[in-house]
Amino acid sequence: MNNYTRARIGILGAGGYTGRELARLLARHPLASIGWATSESDAGKPLGDVIPGVDGPALVRADDADLAGVDCVVSCLPHGDSARWMERVRAAGVRGIDLSADLRVPGASTPDWAREAVYGLPELHRERIAGAALVANPGCYPTAAILALAPLLWRGLIAGPVIINAASGVTGAGRSPRRELLFAEIAESYSAYAVGNVHRHLAEMRSQADGLAGGAAPELVFTPHLLPVKRGILETIYVTLTGPVDDARRMWADDYAGEPFVRVMDGRMPALADVTGSNRVAIGVAPVQNVSVPMLTIVSAIDNLVKGAAGQAVQNLNLLFGWSETEGLA
Repeated sequence: MNNYTRARIGILGAGGYTGRELARLLARHPLASIGWATSESDAGKPLGDVIPGVDGPALVRADDADLAGVDCVVSCLPHGDSARWMERVRAAGVRGIDLSADLRVPGASTPDWAREAVYGLPELHRERIAGAALVANPGCYPTAAILALAPLLWRGLIAGPVIINAASGVTGAGRSPRRELLFAEIAESYSAYAVGNVHRHLAEMRSQADGLAGGAAPELVFTPHLLPVKRGILETIYVTLTGPVDDARRMWADDYAGEPFVRVMDGRMPALADVTGSNRVAIGVAPVQNVSVPMLTIVSAIDNLVKGAAGQAVQNLNLLFGWSETEGLA
């Protein structure tokens, strides 16, 4: 494991919601500092003018960023753009954390440099992350779903398709202006999208579930919804079991004992208020009554900008540099 006393971090794409959240977290991190941050539209402006309360250097364009002048680069760039920048980062000999979907699921066309990426879900891959040169930060929806399902996947207790109904705040759609995300369009409403099991996060969920289940993962049916709130994800997951389970909550409590950012609820289900602004995932488990087969309902909640993105990136950063995993987050 590395043991750095301090590290300089570069942020690619600091102007979006995730990049702004990352800058805020790094600004209060006792061992990390912002070496540079990029924004194509705000280049030349002081960081504090664009992200209030965050001191740092003036923003630069990505092409002007000194990739080799920092200890790690965190990319908050859009899907598709991020991979080419991560390739440049690795060519410069610098470690990288990619928050896009580009490196999370290797395929036949994945180049050799990208195959070194470790899936950055610390609760499941902590040791591999600590020794990695490149980390693929998980998506927000998969983070909540995989941590909720892992205890059952490990034990082979899932009998049939898993139904995942997930709802996210509007920041999950990014900061680019779109008519369907205007206040008047989303306020006092609630809608499903990517209906029909076609969301891009599904491949990521399947890949991780298959690994946890030893290649025998159940089918996943995932439907995301748009909540009229700024931030937060709440997922309600329905699972058919292979047989009855006594004290189901105990599995989650045992498996996540000592995890600093996992809270297994007791006596009630999670709410967004339990996680907003934190790097925590809150999980609740309840048996399903009045059905003919054993089933569980699992409710999982995270802040999509923190545990679902920037906070998890800092958690991974702490592992990369040999710091306490809670540094700058607790």
